[in-house]
Amino acid sequence: MAFPVSAACWVVLAAAVALGYVQRHSQQESHVHYAQLGTDVTLQCGSVDPEATVTWTANTTDLDASHLNGSRLVLHNVDLSQSGQYSCYEGTSWHLKYRVNLKVGTPPKEPVLMCRSNNYPNGFYCSWHLPSPTYMNDTYDITIIHDSKEIACKKDIPAKNRCYIQYHQVFSSKKYRVTLTATNPLGSSSTTISFDEFSIVKPDPPESVVAKPIAHNPRRLQVTWQYPSSWPDPDSFPLKFFLRYRPLIIDQWQHVELSDGTSHIITDAYAGKEYIIQVAAKDNEIGTWSDWSVAVHATPWTEEPKHLTTEAQGTETTTASTSAFMVAPTARPSDPDDAGNNASVALSLVVSLVLVLFSIHFI
Repeated sequence: MAFPVSAACWVVLAAAVALGYVQRHSQQESHVHYAQLGTDVTLQCGSVDPEATVTWTANTTDLDASHLNGSRLVLHNVDLSQSGQYSCYEGTSWHLKYRVNLKVGTPPKEPVLMCRSNNYPNGFYCSWHLPSPTYMNDTYDITIIHDSKEIACKKDIPAKNRCYIQYHQVFSSKKYRVTLTATNPLGSSSTTISFDEFSIVKPDPPESVVAKPIAHNPRRLQVTWQYPSSWPDPDSFPLKFFLRYRPLIIDQWQHVELSDGTSHIITDAYAGKEYIIQVAAKDNEIGTWSDWSVAVHATPWTEEPKHLTTEAQGTETTTASTSAFMVAPTARPSDPDDAGNNASVALSLVVSLVLVLFSIHFI
């Protein structure tokens, strides 16, 4: 009965050793060192004596001893390629003493912040981005103040750098003040903008833009479109539209501003030339123009080439067949009347010749 007990003890002992290793391993993995791009970095080998003999590895690759200052690892002018896991081993037994994850990056620069209402008067959203990457995990904190009160900004889950604000008071003359702070382990930076609700109104581009030729009109194109689906109340807040078009062979656009409606007929198109057409939208009273819609292409109507009818083809075939059997003028047989005429002409010539000879004889 002793054997099973002994085996169980070995299992327990092995589990304890494994657990201890995992615990030490996880503790070693928990160390993180952040370094700014282009700076010098010194990594300590845990609690090892500064003059102890150690070996450092970077992502499992041994590092040259020239990087060591005693047991410390010194890296000069670090770049992004030096990010990774560094491990320190003591003595010739290669006993792991310390492990650290080095992350190289930059502190955030002043973020770019923009707020816009594309569904006025429901609310507006703010979006942001950094002018350059930091290679770090950046976090953002946004504060919105209106009429001395802070307003909540609901985070947009699909778009991480965006949040939405619902209007609690429409047609307010008080300005909104928005402050955004970007932070990472190397530093932070902020930006602040101020605006009134009317200045940030900008619809999305018109949708379902279609351009078609008009039959029997070689210089006209029919263009239609729809309100952007994000615009909530076209009846109370109608949009005006701006249409631009040009033939592909010319770089210069022609423009038409339309106060209402969702269609327009272009009347000065070049016949037979392909056109590119786009539409923008704007609230009738406030805000700015939308971006241009997706470009569409169209070519004005052109007349189909005429084909010969069956009757005309039959006439042409008959004429060609008859002509094939006609005798050429030089090969035409002599007419009896023509033969008689020719004989009279010959007789007259003979008589004239005899008279001339007779006259010469008596001279």
